[in-house]
Amino acid sequence: MSSTSPASRRPRAALAMGADAAAAVLTPDSLAALAEVCDLAPLPAIGDFTTEPARSALADTEVLVTGWGCPPIDADVLASAPALRAVVHTAGSVRGHVTDACWDRGVEVSSAAAANALPVAEYTLAMILLSGKRVLERAGAFRAGRVRDDWLAQPQEVGNYRRTVGILSASLIGRRVIELLRPYDMRVLLHDPYVSDAEAEALGVRPVTLAGLFEESDVVSVHTPLLPATTGLVSRELLGAMRSDAVLINTSRGAVVDQDALTDTLRTGRIRAVLDVTDPDPLPAGHPLWDCENALITPHLAGSQGNELRRLADLAVREVARWAAGDGFAHPVRRERLAFLA
Repeated sequence: MSSTSPASRRPRAALAMGADAAAAVLTPDSLAALAEVCDLAPLPAIGDFTTEPARSALADTEVLVTGWGCPPIDADVLASAPALRAVVHTAGSVRGHVTDACWDRGVEVSSAAAANALPVAEYTLAMILLSGKRVLERAGAFRAGRVRDDWLAQPQEVGNYRRTVGILSASLIGRRVIELLRPYDMRVLLHDPYVSDAEAEALGVRPVTLAGLFEESDVVSVHTPLLPATTGLVSRELLGAMRSDAVLINTSRGAVVDQDALTDTLRTGRIRAVLDVTDPDPLPAGHPLWDCENALITPHLAGSQGNELRRLADLAVREVARWAAGDGFAHPVRRERLAFLA
């Protein structure tokens, strides 16, 4: 159901998220902007729905602005929130707190996943370009030897001209990576069984099979959500099919990749990897991946951090304003799409 309130109406809203998330995402400016479009319940944010202050705040809450650390909004919580009609999430996935009871009531849900996709896509683009020039490896050699390499003697594999980039899944992030790659002289392949040939053409990519993606690409960038069907999707066989010196970039979830197979493949030196996620995440201190010089492992930093968190709050404020005006959400989460979302 959609709000039918006049544009001037300010819905009653409350914050529900962990204290750390509230402090990081909701700056004083963000809170002030939110207070302009809704009647915001007093702080602090709700971190436990069972307390008396939480029950009191929920009694007349129409919009719940959630974030990392929000407890599940189950049937018991909804019983204490008879007026609740919308959830606006200041992060990506809503799986951890939006329950079947919310969907059954018809609560409308919005997520800032689109805003969080941009820094991940930017990280991915940067790593594609850096790996093409072998920047990190060559910088390490330069630091060690203090002698510049012969730029005219670099092999034809070095560089980004007409490089082939394979995108695994046209998710929000995958699509943003495709968009960011458009100005570059690169060929972009896509494997996503839910994208038609016509849609792939509109995206400016060539659809290929899963095996074809790994066989033809100089870089494979993983953007598929972690679902039962995608666990271990990047298998030993697919890794073995990659071109010599090809690069695997994973900013999705570590378990999408068969990590034992990846470790074994990297230890041969045949391919390279950029891993912002692992399985487990983080890796144990003694894991052999740490010793693979051809693997760049970053501490799950591709998503929104620092000033990028403000983008999430800004999107949430706009969504609350739209809902209050009766315009619906620009970034709705649909129940029927949950099986395909992270």
